[in-house]
Amino acid sequence: MVPMPSVLIIDDEEPIAWGLRRAFEREKYRVGVAATAEDGLAQARAHPPDVVFLDIRLPGMDGLTALGELRAAAPAAAVVVITAHGNLDTAVRAVAGGAFDYLAKPFDLAQALDAARRAITRSLGEPAAPAAAGDIDLSPDAIVGRGPGMQAVFKRVALVAPTAACVLVTGESGTGKELVARAVHAHSPRRAKAFLPVHLAALNPNLVESELFGHTKGAFTGADKPRDGLLTLADGGTVFLDELGDIPLPVQAKLLRVLERQEVVPVGGGEARAVDVRVVSATHADLSAAVRDGTFRHDLFYRLNVYPIHLPPLRDRVDDIPALAEHFLRRFGVANPGGVLPADTVAFLKARPWPGNVRELRNALEHAAIEARGGALRPEHFPEPSAGVGPAGVADRLKSLVAEWVRERTAGTGEPADLHQHLLDVVEPALLDEVLRQLDGNRLAAARWLGLARATVRKMIRKHHPATDEPEGDE
Repeated sequence: MVPMPSVLIIDDEEPIAWGLRRAFEREKYRVGVAATAEDGLAQARAHPPDVVFLDIRLPGMDGLTALGELRAAAPAAAVVVITAHGNLDTAVRAVAGGAFDYLAKPFDLAQALDAARRAITRSLGEPAAPAAAGDIDLSPDAIVGRGPGMQAVFKRVALVAPTAACVLVTGESGTGKELVARAVHAHSPRRAKAFLPVHLAALNPNLVESELFGHTKGAFTGADKPRDGLLTLADGGTVFLDELGDIPLPVQAKLLRVLERQEVVPVGGGEARAVDVRVVSATHADLSAAVRDGTFRHDLFYRLNVYPIHLPPLRDRVDDIPALAEHFLRRFGVANPGGVLPADTVAFLKARPWPGNVRELRNALEHAAIEARGGALRPEHFPEPSAGVGPAGVADRLKSLVAEWVRERTAGTGEPADLHQHLLDVVEPALLDEVLRQLDGNRLAAARWLGLARATVRKMIRKHHPATDEPEGDE
């Protein structure tokens, strides 16, 4: 008879412990609950569990300290770290300490059940050998975020950093892709070696090959002496290829050779040189589309995209804006960031569109700090929004406004209803009025602009402006 799997929940938040207990009991697990690490360790020693759900912030001993003792008390147990206060440092320390998984609160019970099932199906009795925590650089990191989007990023960085896998970081411009690449390197066994960023879009297309692979003397006009490329200079370390979509097709084939054979052949021939280099790359472009178009090699794409990390845009993580603002203000030398960020300014920052993402927020805060001259930062101290980025910027602002509207409509209302119709009621009359204004009321032309039948436009006018409806033929 297969023994009933057992779960130990160590969390001092009663609602979370109660919810987890009920969920696992319904799945026929044996469940133990402890509100402190000390009690949890005692239970684990007396009855070693199969899975432990361990909170970080606990009264008395904290979760990360308890993690090491749990590994000794119940070496076969899989430990799932759970926290509402996680950051990159927490995620790295949890993985380095031997955690099986890492969940950021709030999480769905389905996520917890899935983590437990995956833990149970692994080979019990063969616990993962934890990395030595002292071998990991745990200095404060420049990546700031508390919401679920960034918690997912922290977890992925922590999982992939100790490996040699290629990483592809995606996200819009200004989201911090190079910071993620630096974090992967800083928390990897390569951190004592070089980290070399290569901004491909800034390189002369004719020189990309030489910059990456080096060249021999006489390889081309001006090559009066041999030169090592960046891939050779980064031997033992990490190369960060930014704007990967700009790499020319002929160079893509040579880069694939480096990844497959770990050797570099300089421009102009010469002997291949063995290198041990990790490649982290980044792009804001759709490389899948480039593969379909034939402008990017599919084999190179799959080789570089072993482990993708996607950075959410700032409009999808507005709750991180206060923490980001305080972080940047400290970097600008503001001694008391919280004291110069009044509540109305925080609300202003959260409502404002940020098409340039975190980079734009940083620059706007620096501008405001100069304007405020040591006083409180007010909305009038900030520069005008970067509307000059063209249609894409307008679309980003529109997306940001829609996201804010949905958050307001769903806040504390349980399950919302008819969101689509409510949004149409707001947007449709504004769209209709602006098109008619630009066309001096010409309904036939408006129908063409809107891509709608004339009868549909008349119905829209009757719905939104019944008093101004006119008979057919007014066009």
